Amino acid sequence: MREFLIQGLLHQPLTEPAPSADDAAIAEVARALADASRRKLGRSLSIREVDAGSCNGCELEIHALNNAFYDLERFGLRVVASPRHADVLMVTGPVTKNMREALERTYAATPNPKWVVAIGDCAFDGGVFAGSYACLGAVSEAIPVDLHIRGCPPDPIALLKGFIALVDSRI
Repeated sequence: MREFLIQGLLHQPLTEPAPSADDAAIAEVARALADASRRKLGRSLSIREVDAGSCNGCELEIHALNNAFYDLERFGLRVVASPRHADVLMVTGPVTKNMREALERTYAATPNPKWVVAIGDCAFDGGVFAGSYACLGAVSEAIPVDLHIRGCPPDPIALLKGFIALVDSRI
């Protein structure tokens, strides 16, 4: 036991350093999104995330928005547990045959006005899963899409800029 304790004290941690971020760029995006959301809605934008069959790469970037580094809530956005409380459906991955009905039901349960944001290349055109026997393809083949955010996966700043575009153009 002592050996492990001594090794732990003498060796550097194996974790990666935090990404070097342009704090000014993040602050600018944050301010723009918070202002647009509050100006157009008068409140925070509520988001429901739906994984329609992705590899989880996009989900990792979406979850990064919730960590202390980006802190999604300070941008005037919040993730909700029910589609009945959402303004935006954020859909990742290509739509698989098994998820089509669930996605359509989630879309139907979201109150109007509602917006659908397709996250990543797979949600845009099927990506690497295009042509698979289990894949229907793009999100737009199952439900109407208002905004596509391209990337494999898109980084958190691209996601935030996409939400700014959505709020500015749709509300």
